[in-house]
Amino acid sequence: MSLEIKSILKEMIKRGASDLHLKVASPPNLRVNGSLHMLDLPAPTVQDMVAVAQQILTPSQREQFEQTREIDFAFGVPGVARFRANFYVQRGSIAMVFRHVPVEIKTLDDLGLPPVLRDLSLKPRGLILVTGTVGSGKSTTLASLVDIINTECHSHVITIEDPIEFLHKDKQSIISQREVGADTTSYADALKYILRQDPDAILIGEIRDADSMKVALTAADTGHLVLSTMHTIDATQTISRIISFFPPHQHQEIRYLLASTLQAVVSQRLVADPQGEGRYPAVEIMINTGTIKEYIREPEKTVMIRQAIQEGFVQYQMQTFDQSLMYLFKQGKISLEAATHASSNPHEFQLRIKGIQASSDTTWDQFESGEGAPAGVPEGLQ
Repeated sequence: MSLEIKSILKEMIKRGASDLHLKVASPPNLRVNGSLHMLDLPAPTVQDMVAVAQQILTPSQREQFEQTREIDFAFGVPGVARFRANFYVQRGSIAMVFRHVPVEIKTLDDLGLPPVLRDLSLKPRGLILVTGTVGSGKSTTLASLVDIINTECHSHVITIEDPIEFLHKDKQSIISQREVGADTTSYADALKYILRQDPDAILIGEIRDADSMKVALTAADTGHLVLSTMHTIDATQTISRIISFFPPHQHQEIRYLLASTLQAVVSQRLVADPQGEGRYPAVEIMINTGTIKEYIREPEKTVMIRQAIQEGFVQYQMQTFDQSLMYLFKQGKISLEAATHASSNPHEFQLRIKGIQASSDTTWDQFESGEGAPAGVPEGLQ
């Protein structure tokens, strides 16, 4: 086999890449700090890719891949690292994406995440959603929250993942990790029986449909802490997406259930530093206050959620994306161009940079000073 996959994975770790892309007739590509970089290596052939698949996949995984033409799984390479992989077929040949999954679970401080997330992870019940696009660090944040529970609580945490990424060792808590395909046939089957397995906290790798959302809401409503992810860009879109899972005649019922069970929505975007050596998390945090509950219940008021978040830092440690970006910019961690590009409202953000805003608006003061925002700033996230 001319394609030395282990050597390439080692190079991936050496360069601090998050992802490795392999496809026929194209040299290997590494994603470093959000950008793809082509390695100076020969392009793999069809035979190379087949050989790698044969080397990495188990017999049952090979059978599944032959049937479905795509597969998600996780695996470890001794002496190298742990990886999440996706094999798929494009233009009739195998293609692969490998993502590095750190063995060490980082703390909130390590990740540069606001300390209020620790308080949220220790809530006895309710639904906490971590949202963002692919590669925004959702799984890493969830792992950190589970580790806080594991370290500080005497609880039973059950995770349902596809695949299992971070491996948790029992500390003060018992962590039962279940992988779809290996430990349970499907998300639906695992969720069907999970409340009979005496959980205190439940982690659902991703909420994808009405069935998983309904189980999450029911579990949160019956006194469990539920952690999960969604592919939404901010809190307001998250609320709208949840409602859209269900038929119109159930919308009001779901709004009331969501308003009573939701604890928080944490949305993330990773922004590169000016030197391209690392990325920092811009984080929107919505805490389900009495005002937010009202805005969730009333469809015509849902659009007011963003304003409530913006005004809620001092009392509740909430913050919008743009406030978080302002803090990172004032700290000199990210450039103005990067901050503006990542902002939810670039025009308004630019006006604030220029000092143009309502004189009575003090909701940005602590972010513009670069001193009062709750988020820590790490040396840089890969």
